Amino acid sequence: MLQGQPDKSRARRAAEIICDGFVADGAARFETDILLPAEVLLDLYGEDIRARAYVTSDPERGEMMLRPDFTVPVVQYHMAGDGLPASYTYFGEVFRKQEDHPDRRSEYMQVGYEAFGGADAAVADADVFGRFSDVLAPLGLRAATGDIGILIAMVAGLRTTEDRRTALMRHIWRPGRFTALVKRFAGLTPVPAARASLLALDAPLPDSSVMIGLRSEREISTRIDALRADAAQAPMSAEDVDLISAVLAVSETCPNALEHLRDIAVDLPGLLPALDRFEARCEAMAKRGVDVDALPFEASYGRTSMEYYDGFVFGFYSESRPDLPPVATGGRYDALTRRLGQGREIPAVGGVIRPDLVRDLGGLA
Repeated sequence: MLQGQPDKSRARRAAEIICDGFVADGAARFETDILLPAEVLLDLYGEDIRARAYVTSDPERGEMMLRPDFTVPVVQYHMAGDGLPASYTYFGEVFRKQEDHPDRRSEYMQVGYEAFGGADAAVADADVFGRFSDVLAPLGLRAATGDIGILIAMVAGLRTTEDRRTALMRHIWRPGRFTALVKRFAGLTPVPAARASLLALDAPLPDSSVMIGLRSEREISTRIDALRADAAQAPMSAEDVDLISAVLAVSETCPNALEHLRDIAVDLPGLLPALDRFEARCEAMAKRGVDVDALPFEASYGRTSMEYYDGFVFGFYSESRPDLPPVATGGRYDALTRRLGQGREIPAVGGVIRPDLVRDLGGLA
C-alpha cells in the first residue's frame, strides 16, 4: 500500500471509525476549508513553513496555503467562541512537501482530537495520551514522550543575558541552530566571517530606510549594534553549557528521567516547576492506566517537528516499520491559544493520527 497511489477510500473509512469513537466520547465534529489564508500560518511559523507547505496566490484573497494541518483553524474557531471547555475531532486531507523524504506521501488523511479548557493540565495530558494509546493499542506501537516546557524552563534559568536567552528560546525547535548559538555564546566557536566583518565597521550606517538586499540600512544598523553588545558580554559559563547538555541528553523511562532531571535541578533550580508538572502528569497517567514505569521519556523529543507545542509532547511509532513517519503525534500548546486569541489563553492539548498508516499496519480491519 505504500507504493503508488494510496487507497484513499480505506484511509477515509479508518478516519471515520476513529473520529466516530471520539464523537462517542463527547467531542464535537469540526470541519474547515482545504485552502487557508497563508498570512496567519506565516506569522506563526515564519518563512520556514514555505519549505514544507504548498502556497499559491488568489487574486482576491492574496496568498493561500493548502491545509498543512488542522490545529490552527481549530484554535481560531475555539478562541472566537465563549471560551468554555470543549473538545473537537476532525478528519480530512493535509498537504506537506516531502523534499527530505521523497518516498513519503505529500497528501494524506489526518484525524485528530483537541481538548480546550481542562482545569488540571496533568489530567488533560494523561487523558489525551490515554485516548490515543487506546485507539492504537492493537498495533503494538512504541510510544515516545517528551516535554518542551522543561526545555523552555532550562533556557529561562540560564545565567546569561536576556538577549541570549531570547535567541536560544527562539531556536529550541531548531536543534542545529540552538547548538551553534550555545557554542557561540560560550566562546567555543569563532565568530563567523560575515559577522566579524560587520563588527569591524568603524561607524554605524546612516539612519535610513534605503533597502540593501531584503533589509533597510536602519535594520542593518540595529543588527550591528546588537552584535556589538553581545560581543562585549562575557562568555556563557562552562557550567551552564554542561547543564544544557545534561538536560538534552536525558533519555530514560519516565520515573528515571524525572529522578535524573531533579538531580540536574540542584544546579538549575529553574527546572523545578516544570518537573513538578512532569511528576503530576506521570501520576495522572498511572491513574489512567498507562504503564508509566515502562514509558520512555526523551528530553529532546519533539524539537524538530513540533514547533507550536510548549509542554508535554508524544508520538507513536512502528518498530517493525522504521521507514514510516509517526503514526500519531500530539501535545500541549497553551501558547498557541494566546497568540491566536489576542492575548486570551486557554489550556489546550491534542493530537493527530494517520489513518492511512493505521490501515497499512493492519489496524481497523
